Amino acid sequence: MKGIRQLLLLFLSGLFINTGAGQERTEAGTIDEPVNLYSTLDIIFRYQVKGGEDPFDVAFGAVLTAPDNSQITLNGFYNGKDEFVIRFSPEVTGSWSYQTFSSVPGLSGKKGVLQAVKNINPEVHGPVMTDAQSPQKFRFHDGTSYFALAFEIDWLFALDLTNPKGIPNTTKMVEEIKKNGFNQVVMNLYAYDVKWKVDENVPAKYNFKNPAVSPFKGTNENPDFSTLNVDFFKHLDRVIDHLRKNGIVAHLMIYVWNKEVNWPPMYSREDNRFFDYVITRYQGFSNIIWDVSKEALDYGRCDIPYINERIGRIRSLDSYNRLITVHDYEYCSREPEKIDFISIQNWRSDLYSYSLEALMLHNNKPVMNIEHGGYEEGPYLSYQGNYINPEVCLIRNYLIVFAGVYSTYYWQNTAWNIVVYDPMESAQVVQKPRFDYYMHLNDLFTKYDYNTLMPAKQKPTTNSIRGMNNLSSSGYTLTNGTDLFMYLVPPENFQLAAVVPEPENGMLEAMWFNPFTGEYVDGGKQEWGRWPNFRSPWKNQYSVLILSTN
Repeated sequence: MKGIRQLLLLFLSGLFINTGAGQERTEAGTIDEPVNLYSTLDIIFRYQVKGGEDPFDVAFGAVLTAPDNSQITLNGFYNGKDEFVIRFSPEVTGSWSYQTFSSVPGLSGKKGVLQAVKNINPEVHGPVMTDAQSPQKFRFHDGTSYFALAFEIDWLFALDLTNPKGIPNTTKMVEEIKKNGFNQVVMNLYAYDVKWKVDENVPAKYNFKNPAVSPFKGTNENPDFSTLNVDFFKHLDRVIDHLRKNGIVAHLMIYVWNKEVNWPPMYSREDNRFFDYVITRYQGFSNIIWDVSKEALDYGRCDIPYINERIGRIRSLDSYNRLITVHDYEYCSREPEKIDFISIQNWRSDLYSYSLEALMLHNNKPVMNIEHGGYEEGPYLSYQGNYINPEVCLIRNYLIVFAGVYSTYYWQNTAWNIVVYDPMESAQVVQKPRFDYYMHLNDLFTKYDYNTLMPAKQKPTTNSIRGMNNLSSSGYTLTNGTDLFMYLVPPENFQLAAVVPEPENGMLEAMWFNPFTGEYVDGGKQEWGRWPNFRSPWKNQYSVLILSTN
């Protein structure tokens, strides 16, 4: 109640500003200002830059003291005109105080108090972390399991880039993916155009190639690398915070080499300024995951020392310690200790075996498949990959997940510069994308906590049948190791023989799950035995068998 009264008081006094589409802002002061756990609060400081002074070169930050008297140091950033910002996202409740430091007297020694209160948004659970009890799994800061199910939208930053009044297109897109179970967006910070052939008949409202605004002043063709475009970043703030409020993680790929972006030279003063500004500005969003570059070592643009140096910059600048990865398995496999989770791109036909191999090789951190070559087709020609059928794309995600790896979905008309942000409403989209398939996938591993399940590496033979390396005669197995055994059953199976430890009551309880409809069908009970067989209620299609022995 105290926090509500404080919030109301600040609103009435005009000190607390809620921009609607973006994060919360407050003018610096000494009032005990409330901020919700895991939210993003911009503390605004005013300083008029002197003639000849570059505002991006002003050193500025604050030391924040937590309720337990521990401290974190946050670098601030220039936000245009006379604004300098400390972006705060508390992870514990209670009274926080701050004191600023700066290379200019006008921003140094400013003090204030903030009151971190209980999170009131049920969609928000704090930053993603690796699970201390199960290091190959993700969880949120508040302890909630995180079954990462990603959706790639490289041009998400561009959907409302020139709309100063709101983000209606972004809102439609996010609403659609959220209701279908996706809880992560893989996105470029900036991209310009693709190199491959794209349909020429794309309606202008869905064609986001060649955005007019970039992270640098000037244009992408003629950039002014000597300064940054604050308006671009203000818009990106709105997008990232909208994702956060909807419980969606922003997997932010900072660089991309094959999307026609005109970048400053590596290691240059301009490159370092851009990169440091991104880390300083976006560390304060609790839903951020850092990805240094999409397909980092492809295209001859950079090398391993450069990626290592960029990761070092993140580690030194990010006071919140957000997770770091690199969208490049060539990098991840060579430098696994530099990153927090492994990203892999694998188009192989034998996707399950390669995914399981990667999980076993990197047994101390999560593994995520960023691309598996499955790009579900849409009405407008774009990159087609190796698999375009929606059912095939779905099952490739299941093969990844049953190997203990997290997965990512692509629809051709949202993944790149064509973004049909309202596919279910659009008359141009006659054959609707099957986003709903992934709602069922998310539901399955919410009902059966993915953090408790691991794949079983089957031995080459089914002889000498007892043991955790021989849990079935066929199919793909996930288990908690004690009383829950899940099998992805291929369509060619007439039946599946389960080989599980003998339960105390001698009975096996079966449930069937349909990955295409989300339907559960009771499979009944049967006595445990040497080769207990189970037949799917759906012939000639993939299904999931769930066996319980408790």
